[in-house]
Amino acid sequence: MTKEQITGLLEGVPSAIGVYYIYDKHDALIYVGKSIDIRNRLLQHFRSTDFKERKIQEAASRVGFELTGHELLALLHESDLIKKYQPYYNRAQRRTYYGFGLYLTINSSGYQVLQVEVLDPEREELMTFSSYQEGREQLFHIVEAYQLCQKINKLQTYTKHCFQYMLKTCKGACIAEEVPEDYNRRVQEFVSSSELPMGEIFLEFLGRNPNEKGLVYLSDGRYKGFGYCNKRVYSEKKKREAIISKADNRDIRRILRRYFKLNPV
Repeated sequence: MTKEQITGLLEGVPSAIGVYYIYDKHDALIYVGKSIDIRNRLLQHFRSTDFKERKIQEAASRVGFELTGHELLALLHESDLIKKYQPYYNRAQRRTYYGFGLYLTINSSGYQVLQVEVLDPEREELMTFSSYQEGREQLFHIVEAYQLCQKINKLQTYTKHCFQYMLKTCKGACIAEEVPEDYNRRVQEFVSSSELPMGEIFLEFLGRNPNEKGLVYLSDGRYKGFGYCNKRVYSEKKKREAIISKADNRDIRRILRRYFKLNPV
């Protein structure tokens, strides 16, 4: 891309927090991104020699942008836009189907069981997955990280102890050597790490201009959406009215868990 082409594409794009759009000559949206400096990030796209970036450069005809005021709002908005518009060069983030969930039950011996099942709208899942295999792979990682039992979580079908017990990475819940109370404590450590805060929560940030504030709304551990209102609005009713309803999915929850890990409420 020539310097003149880049200058033309970036005309009017500010060095501010937000999401940006890249369109091709047919005005089809081919890429959505976010940055704390959208002008600089677009400049990186158009100067890069990476193969994918070169393909974007060849196709790019114009750009657009939206300011968000805060990085979290940019992250949430970007994720929603990619799933809504399915841009060609955002293939890794376009997944919209989540047909399986991770559920928590208790077996007859009192041990808490984590199991991947088809999503059930009548039950509360801990995590969602686009395939059964993806869920099983994630469950293997969880079991290893929290020293849980593969047999109890139905990842193995051995009649006696699980294979991990011989490796001493399972504490023996599969043969009742570890009592349910101790085992379940570690299960709950995982559950706590995967949940969003309960109650009604409004996260407030600087808005897109000095007179407004940005809002992210969660209710009972579920993401409800985001919006903007006058910075002098304090009524929760008016804040709720400002929220644009958005989908709560695995990618959104990952973004929010990372935020709350760094910014506990």
